[in-house]
Amino acid sequence: MTPSDPGRGPLHLAAAVDLPGVFDAAPYTELARLAESGALDFVTLGDSFARHGPDALAVLARVAPGTGRVGLVPTVTTTHTEPFHVQAAVATLDWVSRGRAGWNVAVSATEAEARLFGRRRVASREALWREAGEVADVARRLWDSWEDDAEIRDAATGRFVDRDKLHHVDFTGGTFSVRGPSIVPRPPQGHPVVVVDASDGHTRETAARHADVALVRAASPARADAVRAELHRRAAEAGRAPGELRVFAALVVDLGGGEHAAQPGHGGGPLPTAEGPLYRGGPVDLAELIATWHGAGAVDGFHLTPVEPRRDLERLVNGTVALLQHRGLFRTFYPGATLRDHLGLTRPANRYANRYAALAGDPS
Repeated sequence: MTPSDPGRGPLHLAAAVDLPGVFDAAPYTELARLAESGALDFVTLGDSFARHGPDALAVLARVAPGTGRVGLVPTVTTTHTEPFHVQAAVATLDWVSRGRAGWNVAVSATEAEARLFGRRRVASREALWREAGEVADVARRLWDSWEDDAEIRDAATGRFVDRDKLHHVDFTGGTFSVRGPSIVPRPPQGHPVVVVDASDGHTRETAARHADVALVRAASPARADAVRAELHRRAAEAGRAPGELRVFAALVVDLGGGEHAAQPGHGGGPLPTAEGPLYRGGPVDLAELIATWHGAGAVDGFHLTPVEPRRDLERLVNGTVALLQHRGLFRTFYPGATLRDHLGLTRPANRYANRYAALAGDPS
C-alpha cells in the first residue's frame, strides 16, 4: 500500500548495513536481504580512508547478485580520487545491480588521509565540498556521454558502438578537468542516485545543487523541517525544482529495549550524541516517531543506523516497518525495479542527445 495523502509524498526508509571488521560478503548480503524483505528503499555501507576495512563499493557490487530490489548505496570519497574512475565504478554498480545503485558522496578532510596518497595537502572543508559538487556534476555529464542507444553490438559488421552517439563532456573544475566520453555505457537509471549527508553548512550547498537524497542529523521534527526548508530554498536558487530533492532524517537506533518505552531523557525521541541523534527504545515507539515526523511534513523519510546491526535491523523490519505497513503508512511491495523508482524520481533525459537532436532539427 502506498500513502495517497496529496499533502505529502510517500514515506521512504533506508538503513545502514555497516559491519566493522567483517570482510566476508555473506553477512552484508544477509542484512541487505533483510532490508529488502521490508521493502526499504536502500541500504548504505560506509567507507573512508581513515579506517581499515573492505571497499564499500566493491562489497555492494558483490551483494548485488544476491538481492533483487533494494537499492545499494556505498560511500564514495571524492578527495584524492579521479572523478573519471569514480563515475565509472558507480556506473558499473548500477549495471551489475540492474539499476539499483546510488552513491553517498564524502570527502577526506584530514592530513593523515592525505599522506596516504602523497599527491596533495588537505584543503579546507569548504573547498573539498565544492570539489565534491564538481565531481557529482561531471559524473552526471559522463553518464550522459553515451546515448542510450549508442551500443550497436553488430557481430556481422564488427561495429560495437555508434560513435556519433558518444560525446565529449569537456569539463573543467577547480582541481581537475575531464574530456570524456566515459568508458562505461549510460547506466540503467541514466544517473545513479546521489546521496549527501547535509548535516552542516559546508555540505548543504552541495546537497541542494547535486543530491537526490539529503541526510539530515536532526534530533527534533522542528529542526529537521527547518533544514529541509533551507535545502529546498537553496535548491530553488540553484534552478532545481525542490520536489526533486528527498530529505531523510538520519538517526542512530538502539532497539535493544524490545517493547519498552523510549528511554527516559529521550523525550520519546532521539537524544543528541557525538555520533548523531540516537533513538533508544522499542520498535513500536520508533514507528510512532517515524509516523509523527513524516505526518507533520518534516521529512520525506528516514535513514536508520543500527547500533547492533543484525539485532536492530531485524527488529526494525519485523517490528517498526511491519507496524507502519499495517497502518498503511509504508508500502508492502516495491513500486518498480530501480532505486529511482523506489524514490519516485524520474529517469533523467540525456543532455547531449537532446542537444544534438535539437541541432539536427534546426534548418539554419
